Amino acid sequence: MNKLVILITGASSGIGYEAARMLADKGHCVYGAARRTERMESLRQYGVTPISLDVTSHDSAREAVDMILQKEGRIDVLINNAGYGELGPMETTNLEDAQRQIDVNVMGLARMTQLVLSHMRAQHSGRIVNVASIAGHITFCYAGWYNASKYAVEALSDATRMEVRPYGIDVVIVEPGGVYSNWGRIASEQLRKASDSTVYEERAGRMANVFEMMYGRNPYNLMTSAQRAAKHVCRAATVSRPSTRYAFGIGNASMRILHTLLPDRWFDRLILFLFHHFGK
Repeated sequence: MNKLVILITGASSGIGYEAARMLADKGHCVYGAARRTERMESLRQYGVTPISLDVTSHDSAREAVDMILQKEGRIDVLINNAGYGELGPMETTNLEDAQRQIDVNVMGLARMTQLVLSHMRAQHSGRIVNVASIAGHITFCYAGWYNASKYAVEALSDATRMEVRPYGIDVVIVEPGGVYSNWGRIASEQLRKASDSTVYEERAGRMANVFEMMYGRNPYNLMTSAQRAAKHVCRAATVSRPSTRYAFGIGNASMRILHTLLPDRWFDRLILFLFHHFGK
């Protein structure tokens, strides 16, 4: 296997951290990027180089890319993993918070992609791996802005794949279902905060309960581990002929089938029933 120069964003925890470790262990030259570099110091023992990066800042993003190009001469793979989820009812969600989520999950991904594409075109090779989600195919109540960001990642990835294929560049989407991390706990806390003292408080609280159950009690019986998810990312980044999509994890296949087969209102009722029943 040829040694690849790989830049992965959101490498301070979860899937990004594990993928950076695994890729470096396979002998690749890996740069792990995040805003908080102190959280990546332990990656050095595996051969990963931590770098500071805020994907919402053009200057920060350009500095990171230019530094790698100056040192290595190329970037073979960009893994756009940075992102987060913030939940809340459409009516009560602070639009500044919504904008922040779009800035990180969508515009940050687009910014990093734009910065590496000209270099990949020049070398007539390269790969962009975008970490999306089942939330880019199926919408859940109280997750509208998070869903919007992941749907956008899907659309941008598909369009970019067609645009850059003539230049020897692959665009691959990784679509996890539920992955065990702090995401569920943080999302449930934010959902309770966004719906507190509103007409949505009771129903949103039940959804928060479901997240706490899935990500808290017996999590490994329900969720995909970050290590297993990272293996899919590594495969997407390094296999010689990648698929366009890698979907995996809890509920991924079954929920997609139901979403396709059921009329919209039936699917709506199913989702509301599940949150109502399991969130008591």
